Amino acid sequence: MTSFFFIFRVTLAWTIANTILAITLAHTLLHDRDSGSALLLLVLGAAGLAAVTAFSHVRRVRLLTGEVNPGTLASRQRRQIEVPFEAGETFDIIDAAIRELPGAEQVDSARDSLQVRAKIRYLHPYRGGLLFQMTGHSGPSGNQVIVTVTPNGDAGSVTLICEPERWAWTDWFLLDAGANLENADAIGRAVARRVAERRRSEQAAAIQTATEKELTVAKLSLLHAQVEPHFLYNTLANAQLLTRSDPARADEMLGNLITYLRNSLPRTDDALATLGHELERVRAYLDILAIRMGPRLRLQVEVAAPLHGAPFPAMMLQTLVENAIKHGLEPKPGGGTVWIIARVHDGALALTVADDGRGFSAEGGGTGIGLRNVRERLRLAYGSGAGFTIVSNYPCGVAATISVPYSAAVTAPLEEKLHG
Repeated sequence: MTSFFFIFRVTLAWTIANTILAITLAHTLLHDRDSGSALLLLVLGAAGLAAVTAFSHVRRVRLLTGEVNPGTLASRQRRQIEVPFEAGETFDIIDAAIRELPGAEQVDSARDSLQVRAKIRYLHPYRGGLLFQMTGHSGPSGNQVIVTVTPNGDAGSVTLICEPERWAWTDWFLLDAGANLENADAIGRAVARRVAERRRSEQAAAIQTATEKELTVAKLSLLHAQVEPHFLYNTLANAQLLTRSDPARADEMLGNLITYLRNSLPRTDDALATLGHELERVRAYLDILAIRMGPRLRLQVEVAAPLHGAPFPAMMLQTLVENAIKHGLEPKPGGGTVWIIARVHDGALALTVADDGRGFSAEGGGTGIGLRNVRERLRLAYGSGAGFTIVSNYPCGVAATISVPYSAAVTAPLEEKLHG
């Protein structure tokens, strides 16, 4: 029924217009009966062409959408599209969709006002169609697209208008063969496709980020695991030697090892480590070494009490102290001193382990797996937010410094959680 009324409306409009034209011509130019009959045939012929044109329009709209109603039959189309991105991103999506529309030309976009206007060249669906040419579709008139994006919180509301470049009253006579319906649907599909692509990209990025995080955790765990067995092996080897020469000192060393393990074994990753906890671990370690080195090993600690609760990566202080003794003090006949100094400057906690041992000499220097692990673990845990330097200590020895981000706001709660 909708199709019938649409065809009837177009036919009636053309019939009325041609009848008025025929009456005007009959009164001003023509006076014989035969001319009047010719004008009547002209009116009837125009009405027939209009009916056929309207019928073709209805058929094409049905072909495009599968349904016919006043909205789909109209030559002027309006769409309201909600895009789940902020207005700027929504504008970019709409602008790109219009520029890729077939026949798009003279696209004017204003990002600040969130508006796009474009001229769309009329693409005749049936090239050379006599009926469309006779009803005005072969002329220069084309179509236009007008888009306005309205911010809607974190989303963008798009008002899309696709219409012919002519007065609205001409819709009673001229039809667009569904061209603006095609344009509106095409833009809607393009927006939906681009939104889906954005969502897929976001999901892929989220999956990649999660995967990278898992790999980072695995690397940290592996690097951490490479350090502790190294120390355990050396300690057990020394205890084995002492059981033959000095069983009492071997028993003391094993007791200190138990204390060390009590502080170490619950730590399986870098979470919740504090500088105070790492100092306890190092003191247990040094108590073990003091049994073997005696007065050749001296320790000076300059770490303020408030810094004991500062977050600090597990086992890194241990690694620096171990390197200072192994490569600096043990090879030196008279031994020496290890300094542990902590300072806060410009939002960073700098922890320095220095010694007055052999330094970077060919016999005493070394940058093995321990220092490589320190650098790699800092990179994985903090990225560019942490630093590690190792330099010569004046007048002799080596000074290694680890810098990590520091925030006094998290220091006390972390210490309470660790020891609560």
